[in-house]
Amino acid sequence: MKDDKDQYLKGKRISPTPIKEGLGVKDLIDNHFNGFNAARIQELCHLISEKMSPQNVYVGFSLSGALTPAGLGTSCIVPMIRSGMIDYIVTTGANLYHDLHHSLDLPLTQGTPFVNDNELFEKDIIRIYDIFMDYEVLAATDNWLMRTFSRPEFQKRMGTRELHYLLGKFADEIEQERGTVGKSFIAEAYRYEVPIYTSSPGDSTLGLDIAALNLVGKDIQIDPSIDVNETAALVLEAKQVGKSGVVVWGGGSPKNFILQPEPALQEVLGFDIKGHDYFV
Repeated sequence: MKDDKDQYLKGKRISPTPIKEGLGVKDLIDNHFNGFNAARIQELCHLISEKMSPQNVYVGFSLSGALTPAGLGTSCIVPMIRSGMIDYIVTTGANLYHDLHHSLDLPLTQGTPFVNDNELFEKDIIRIYDIFMDYEVLAATDNWLMRTFSRPEFQKRMGTRELHYLLGKFADEIEQERGTVGKSFIAEAYRYEVPIYTSSPGDSTLGLDIAALNLVGKDIQIDPSIDVNETAALVLEAKQVGKSGVVVWGGGSPKNFILQPEPALQEVLGFDIKGHDYFV
């Protein structure tokens, strides 16, 4: 009977020391995140550091919604790219569009969701939940995008990886010019050659700007089939030489797109492989 009981009580004893000044993040997570959602954070940190960090694990990140207005690109994604934690990204166009505000050194400020939107509209203030920006931030970003997309390099058929690589190249140039290097993940991904895909390229201001330019004689053709085949090839190669992992930030279309190489490879193309090895 005692043996049956012991199998449930063999976990690490919960007995943390008081949290004090100077406590490191690793110590905080390992010794103080002991239960409930905090323990799940500890588990995923160990999964990433112990299972997903080796060189033979190819890791993709999916980013939903609009996370970059709050600075997630600068604070988290850029350091992760620099440290080699991210091998490819699937994201919404909104994350890329708002990421570019930081490249262009355009201000976003803390606001509140508890405000009269009619008043904000009258004052040309844009609200993303509790983040405020002047309408001129959008106008300046669109102006830069329209000029950038009008360049000869964009006038062809391509997938979103190539589109974002070219966009990152010019974002890198503007960051070098304005002293904002490290502020946006699209420029950082260009510098480290991390491919970025968007599963629904028409569903953002990037898509709106491209569509508007095509009305006036430009010829920017985005082909989603290229992205489907490329991401399937990435996962196939990962599975042949090592393992594949994904980190999913939110749900939606990016989550589905980063998970679909498995059915593409197995059900449609007939490869005898299984899906991703690790999930966060």
